[in-house]
Amino acid sequence: MKIDLDPRTITRVALRNYKSIAACNIELAPLTILIGSNGAGKSNFLDALQFTSEALRFSLNDALCRRGGIGEVRRRSSEHQDHFGVRLDFRLPEATGWYAFEIGERDRGAYVLRREECHVHSSRDGVVEFFRVENGSSVATSLAYPPTADSGLLYLMRASAMREFRSIYRALSSMGVYNIEPRKLGGFQAPTGGEPLGKDGSNAAGVLAHLEARVPRNVERIIEYLSVVVPDMSKVESHIAGNRLALRFHHKVSGNVGRARRFLADNESDGTLRFLGVLLALFQDSGGSTKTRVTGVEQPEAVLHPAAAGVLVDVLLEASERSQVIVTTHSADLLDRESIPVDSIIPVVSHAEGSKIGPLDGISRSVLKAGSFTAGELLRIGQLHPKLDVAAPKRVDLFGKE
Repeated sequence: MKIDLDPRTITRVALRNYKSIAACNIELAPLTILIGSNGAGKSNFLDALQFTSEALRFSLNDALCRRGGIGEVRRRSSEHQDHFGVRLDFRLPEATGWYAFEIGERDRGAYVLRREECHVHSSRDGVVEFFRVENGSSVATSLAYPPTADSGLLYLMRASAMREFRSIYRALSSMGVYNIEPRKLGGFQAPTGGEPLGKDGSNAAGVLAHLEARVPRNVERIIEYLSVVVPDMSKVESHIAGNRLALRFHHKVSGNVGRARRFLADNESDGTLRFLGVLLALFQDSGGSTKTRVTGVEQPEAVLHPAAAGVLVDVLLEASERSQVIVTTHSADLLDRESIPVDSIIPVVSHAEGSKIGPLDGISRSVLKAGSFTAGELLRIGQLHPKLDVAAPKRVDLFGKE
């Protein structure tokens, strides 16, 4: 398999008034690790990506309703902000550019798409395709025959019918954010074909069956990593029972080479099931044009033994060689590995005026590069800080050229 040396799809994320985040403007790495205490705002950052994906796949109303309405999404503050906005700068094999939108609140929970804009710069011929929508109407576009705007849909969804915007729509709408619930991996599940893993892992057996048929090498890697964390495990497979699927695990029998005990997922520990869910989220792609280019995982180390943190880092680094990976954590054990690139670490801190998200400050960066401490050791002594002038921008221009 040919590996892209820089598999990033999202190079920069700018947010304004999204939940606890008043403003942020940060560059992402192939592997980005958002580190901070509970309630700092790490999950809100990932949720902004998930919101964009759901709004593009379904509708604005669907994405807002899943979160309790616009009043639960836009930041609540003494400044009485009545809107929120997202901007994503991207790079694809065939193009670079940026995409942004701003949603405003009206009376009684109603909303309006105030502005939406996308610029796609072709890597092949240098042509720039673009559109701009304001208050539900298209006001500027390079398209000769632009689709009609719909106030309930992001315009990129409609523009995806045009070749010029199809690739970026696929990339952004396929972003996946996962918070694996171990018990959701148990029981019998309906076959799901080539569908991506559900955000809680509830269709894991179907995803594994798809990989067994299409990408057996990925299944081998999943089993290799699982067997390091659970040494007596020799295999995990999709088990067919009538028209349903289940996960089945094989455990070696001590003193009896070649024999194995087989258990369905309901008999496995939460740590084993959650780790399998994380592995499936990271290795689920079959390499097709609709593959997940950006994968976010909430606290991948949760319910794992601290000794497994090193294995988890290896998983994240390998996965980030093929697609972009963003994870949240407050685990110092996870950050003890020196193999984690300094640019991958993004501290998130909570302040009265909102979450602050930014790259490491100069002192933290220089200490890590000198090898004096690991990031985990700095976190334990409370010395892992963001660069505040970047983490707390006074203004974020969602629709500027940069």
